[in-house]
Amino acid sequence: MYSHAPQDYDCPFCRLANGRDTSGSTQADVVWHDTDVTVFVPTGWWPNNEGHVLIIPNKHYENIYELPPELGTPIARITQRVALGFKELYECEGVSTRQHNEPHGNQDVWHYHLHVFPRYEGDNLYMSRRRNASGIERRPYAERLRAWLDDLDNPK
Repeated sequence: MYSHAPQDYDCPFCRLANGRDTSGSTQADVVWHDTDVTVFVPTGWWPNNEGHVLIIPNKHYENIYELPPELGTPIARITQRVALGFKELYECEGVSTRQHNEPHGNQDVWHYHLHVFPRYEGDNLYMSRRRNASGIERRPYAERLRAWLDDLDNPK
């Protein structure tokens, strides 16, 4: 309907959701995976909001226009869990979500994804430029959040 993906698009988010690494992200970045959604710490970082995540449906939908309404509940459920994890693990002062559609809406990967950011006073999230974070930088955030989410489902 409103597709901007090139012909024969090799979707990196589909690869990640299907257990395969991409040129930037690996399975070590994945903090949650169930039948509907995958959550991971992405390579693109904003300088004062490190450790943010992307939530993606496991099936390929390019944007909000294609996303089936029934995926809204699993996306919202894990968004809330991640937000609570950020509050406890990162001691952030708030949480923001962001979702982009089409090139003029700042979408740059042609698979629906929701950003969830830890927020801090004066972090200038919307004024900062994104940078690429290495796997070594991402790993501690992914490990801590994965363990926290696992503990919710499997209390000791």
